[in-house]
Amino acid sequence: MQAVTGRPRARLALDRRLGEEEQRRLGEMVARRLAGEPLQYLEGTVAFGPIEIHVDARALIPRPETEQVWETAVSVLQQAGVGTPIVDLGSGSGVLALALKHTFPSASVYGTDASEEALALARENAAAGGLQVEFLHGDLFDPLPGDLQGHVELVVCNPPYVSEAEFERLPLEIRDHEPVQALVAGPDGTEMLARIAEEAHPWLAVGGWLVCEIGEQQGGAVLDLFGAYQREVQKDLAGKERILVARRSA
Repeated sequence: MQAVTGRPRARLALDRRLGEEEQRRLGEMVARRLAGEPLQYLEGTVAFGPIEIHVDARALIPRPETEQVWETAVSVLQQAGVGTPIVDLGSGSGVLALALKHTFPSASVYGTDASEEALALARENAAAGGLQVEFLHGDLFDPLPGDLQGHVELVVCNPPYVSEAEFERLPLEIRDHEPVQALVAGPDGTEMLARIAEEAHPWLAVGGWLVCEIGEQQGGAVLDLFGAYQREVQKDLAGKERILVARRSA
């Protein structure tokens, strides 16, 4: 009802009357929700850290675990001077890149994604928030300017990390509505993480950080994959292994 009317909860508590058009729209939204469409797609926006972004079926819905990736990235980087390179791989809606740009306004923030549709959404969110992020179409590091190699101070990523078998067991509202390519990595679920481990090293500056969301049962495998880095796996608010924090050493 808040989404339909634009009225705050307190006002609706006092007066729940709806106009004819509002009733029609509410009925449509309830029907879509009953059919399994995620609430965030119906409402159209999601709050994330210091920003609010638009979401729809072009990209994954930002979740609390991903917000913790942003918090961890801010904690390890601490500060970013003018032009400090920050990269968000598989940017989707642009949420990580935009939240980091908001936090470190002097940094040069790049977001890459293989989906043109997701990048269109990310650019819309950047324009709406007045945040200057360079969103580039391509696979992982491929579209980045070559002169960034060896100079990136922070890489963040919420990559696909669901296995094909796990995907079949996901709730229908995820399986039927969110983009499969942003969820499923392959038969094992660690395929994209393995690529990031291999490809990130030459892009990171010495001492540069990589903060990445992982599956809750992937901690041991991920520590092995990132053996060339100083690394640890941190737990999310539910106590599950969820965030890889890696650093390129000399």
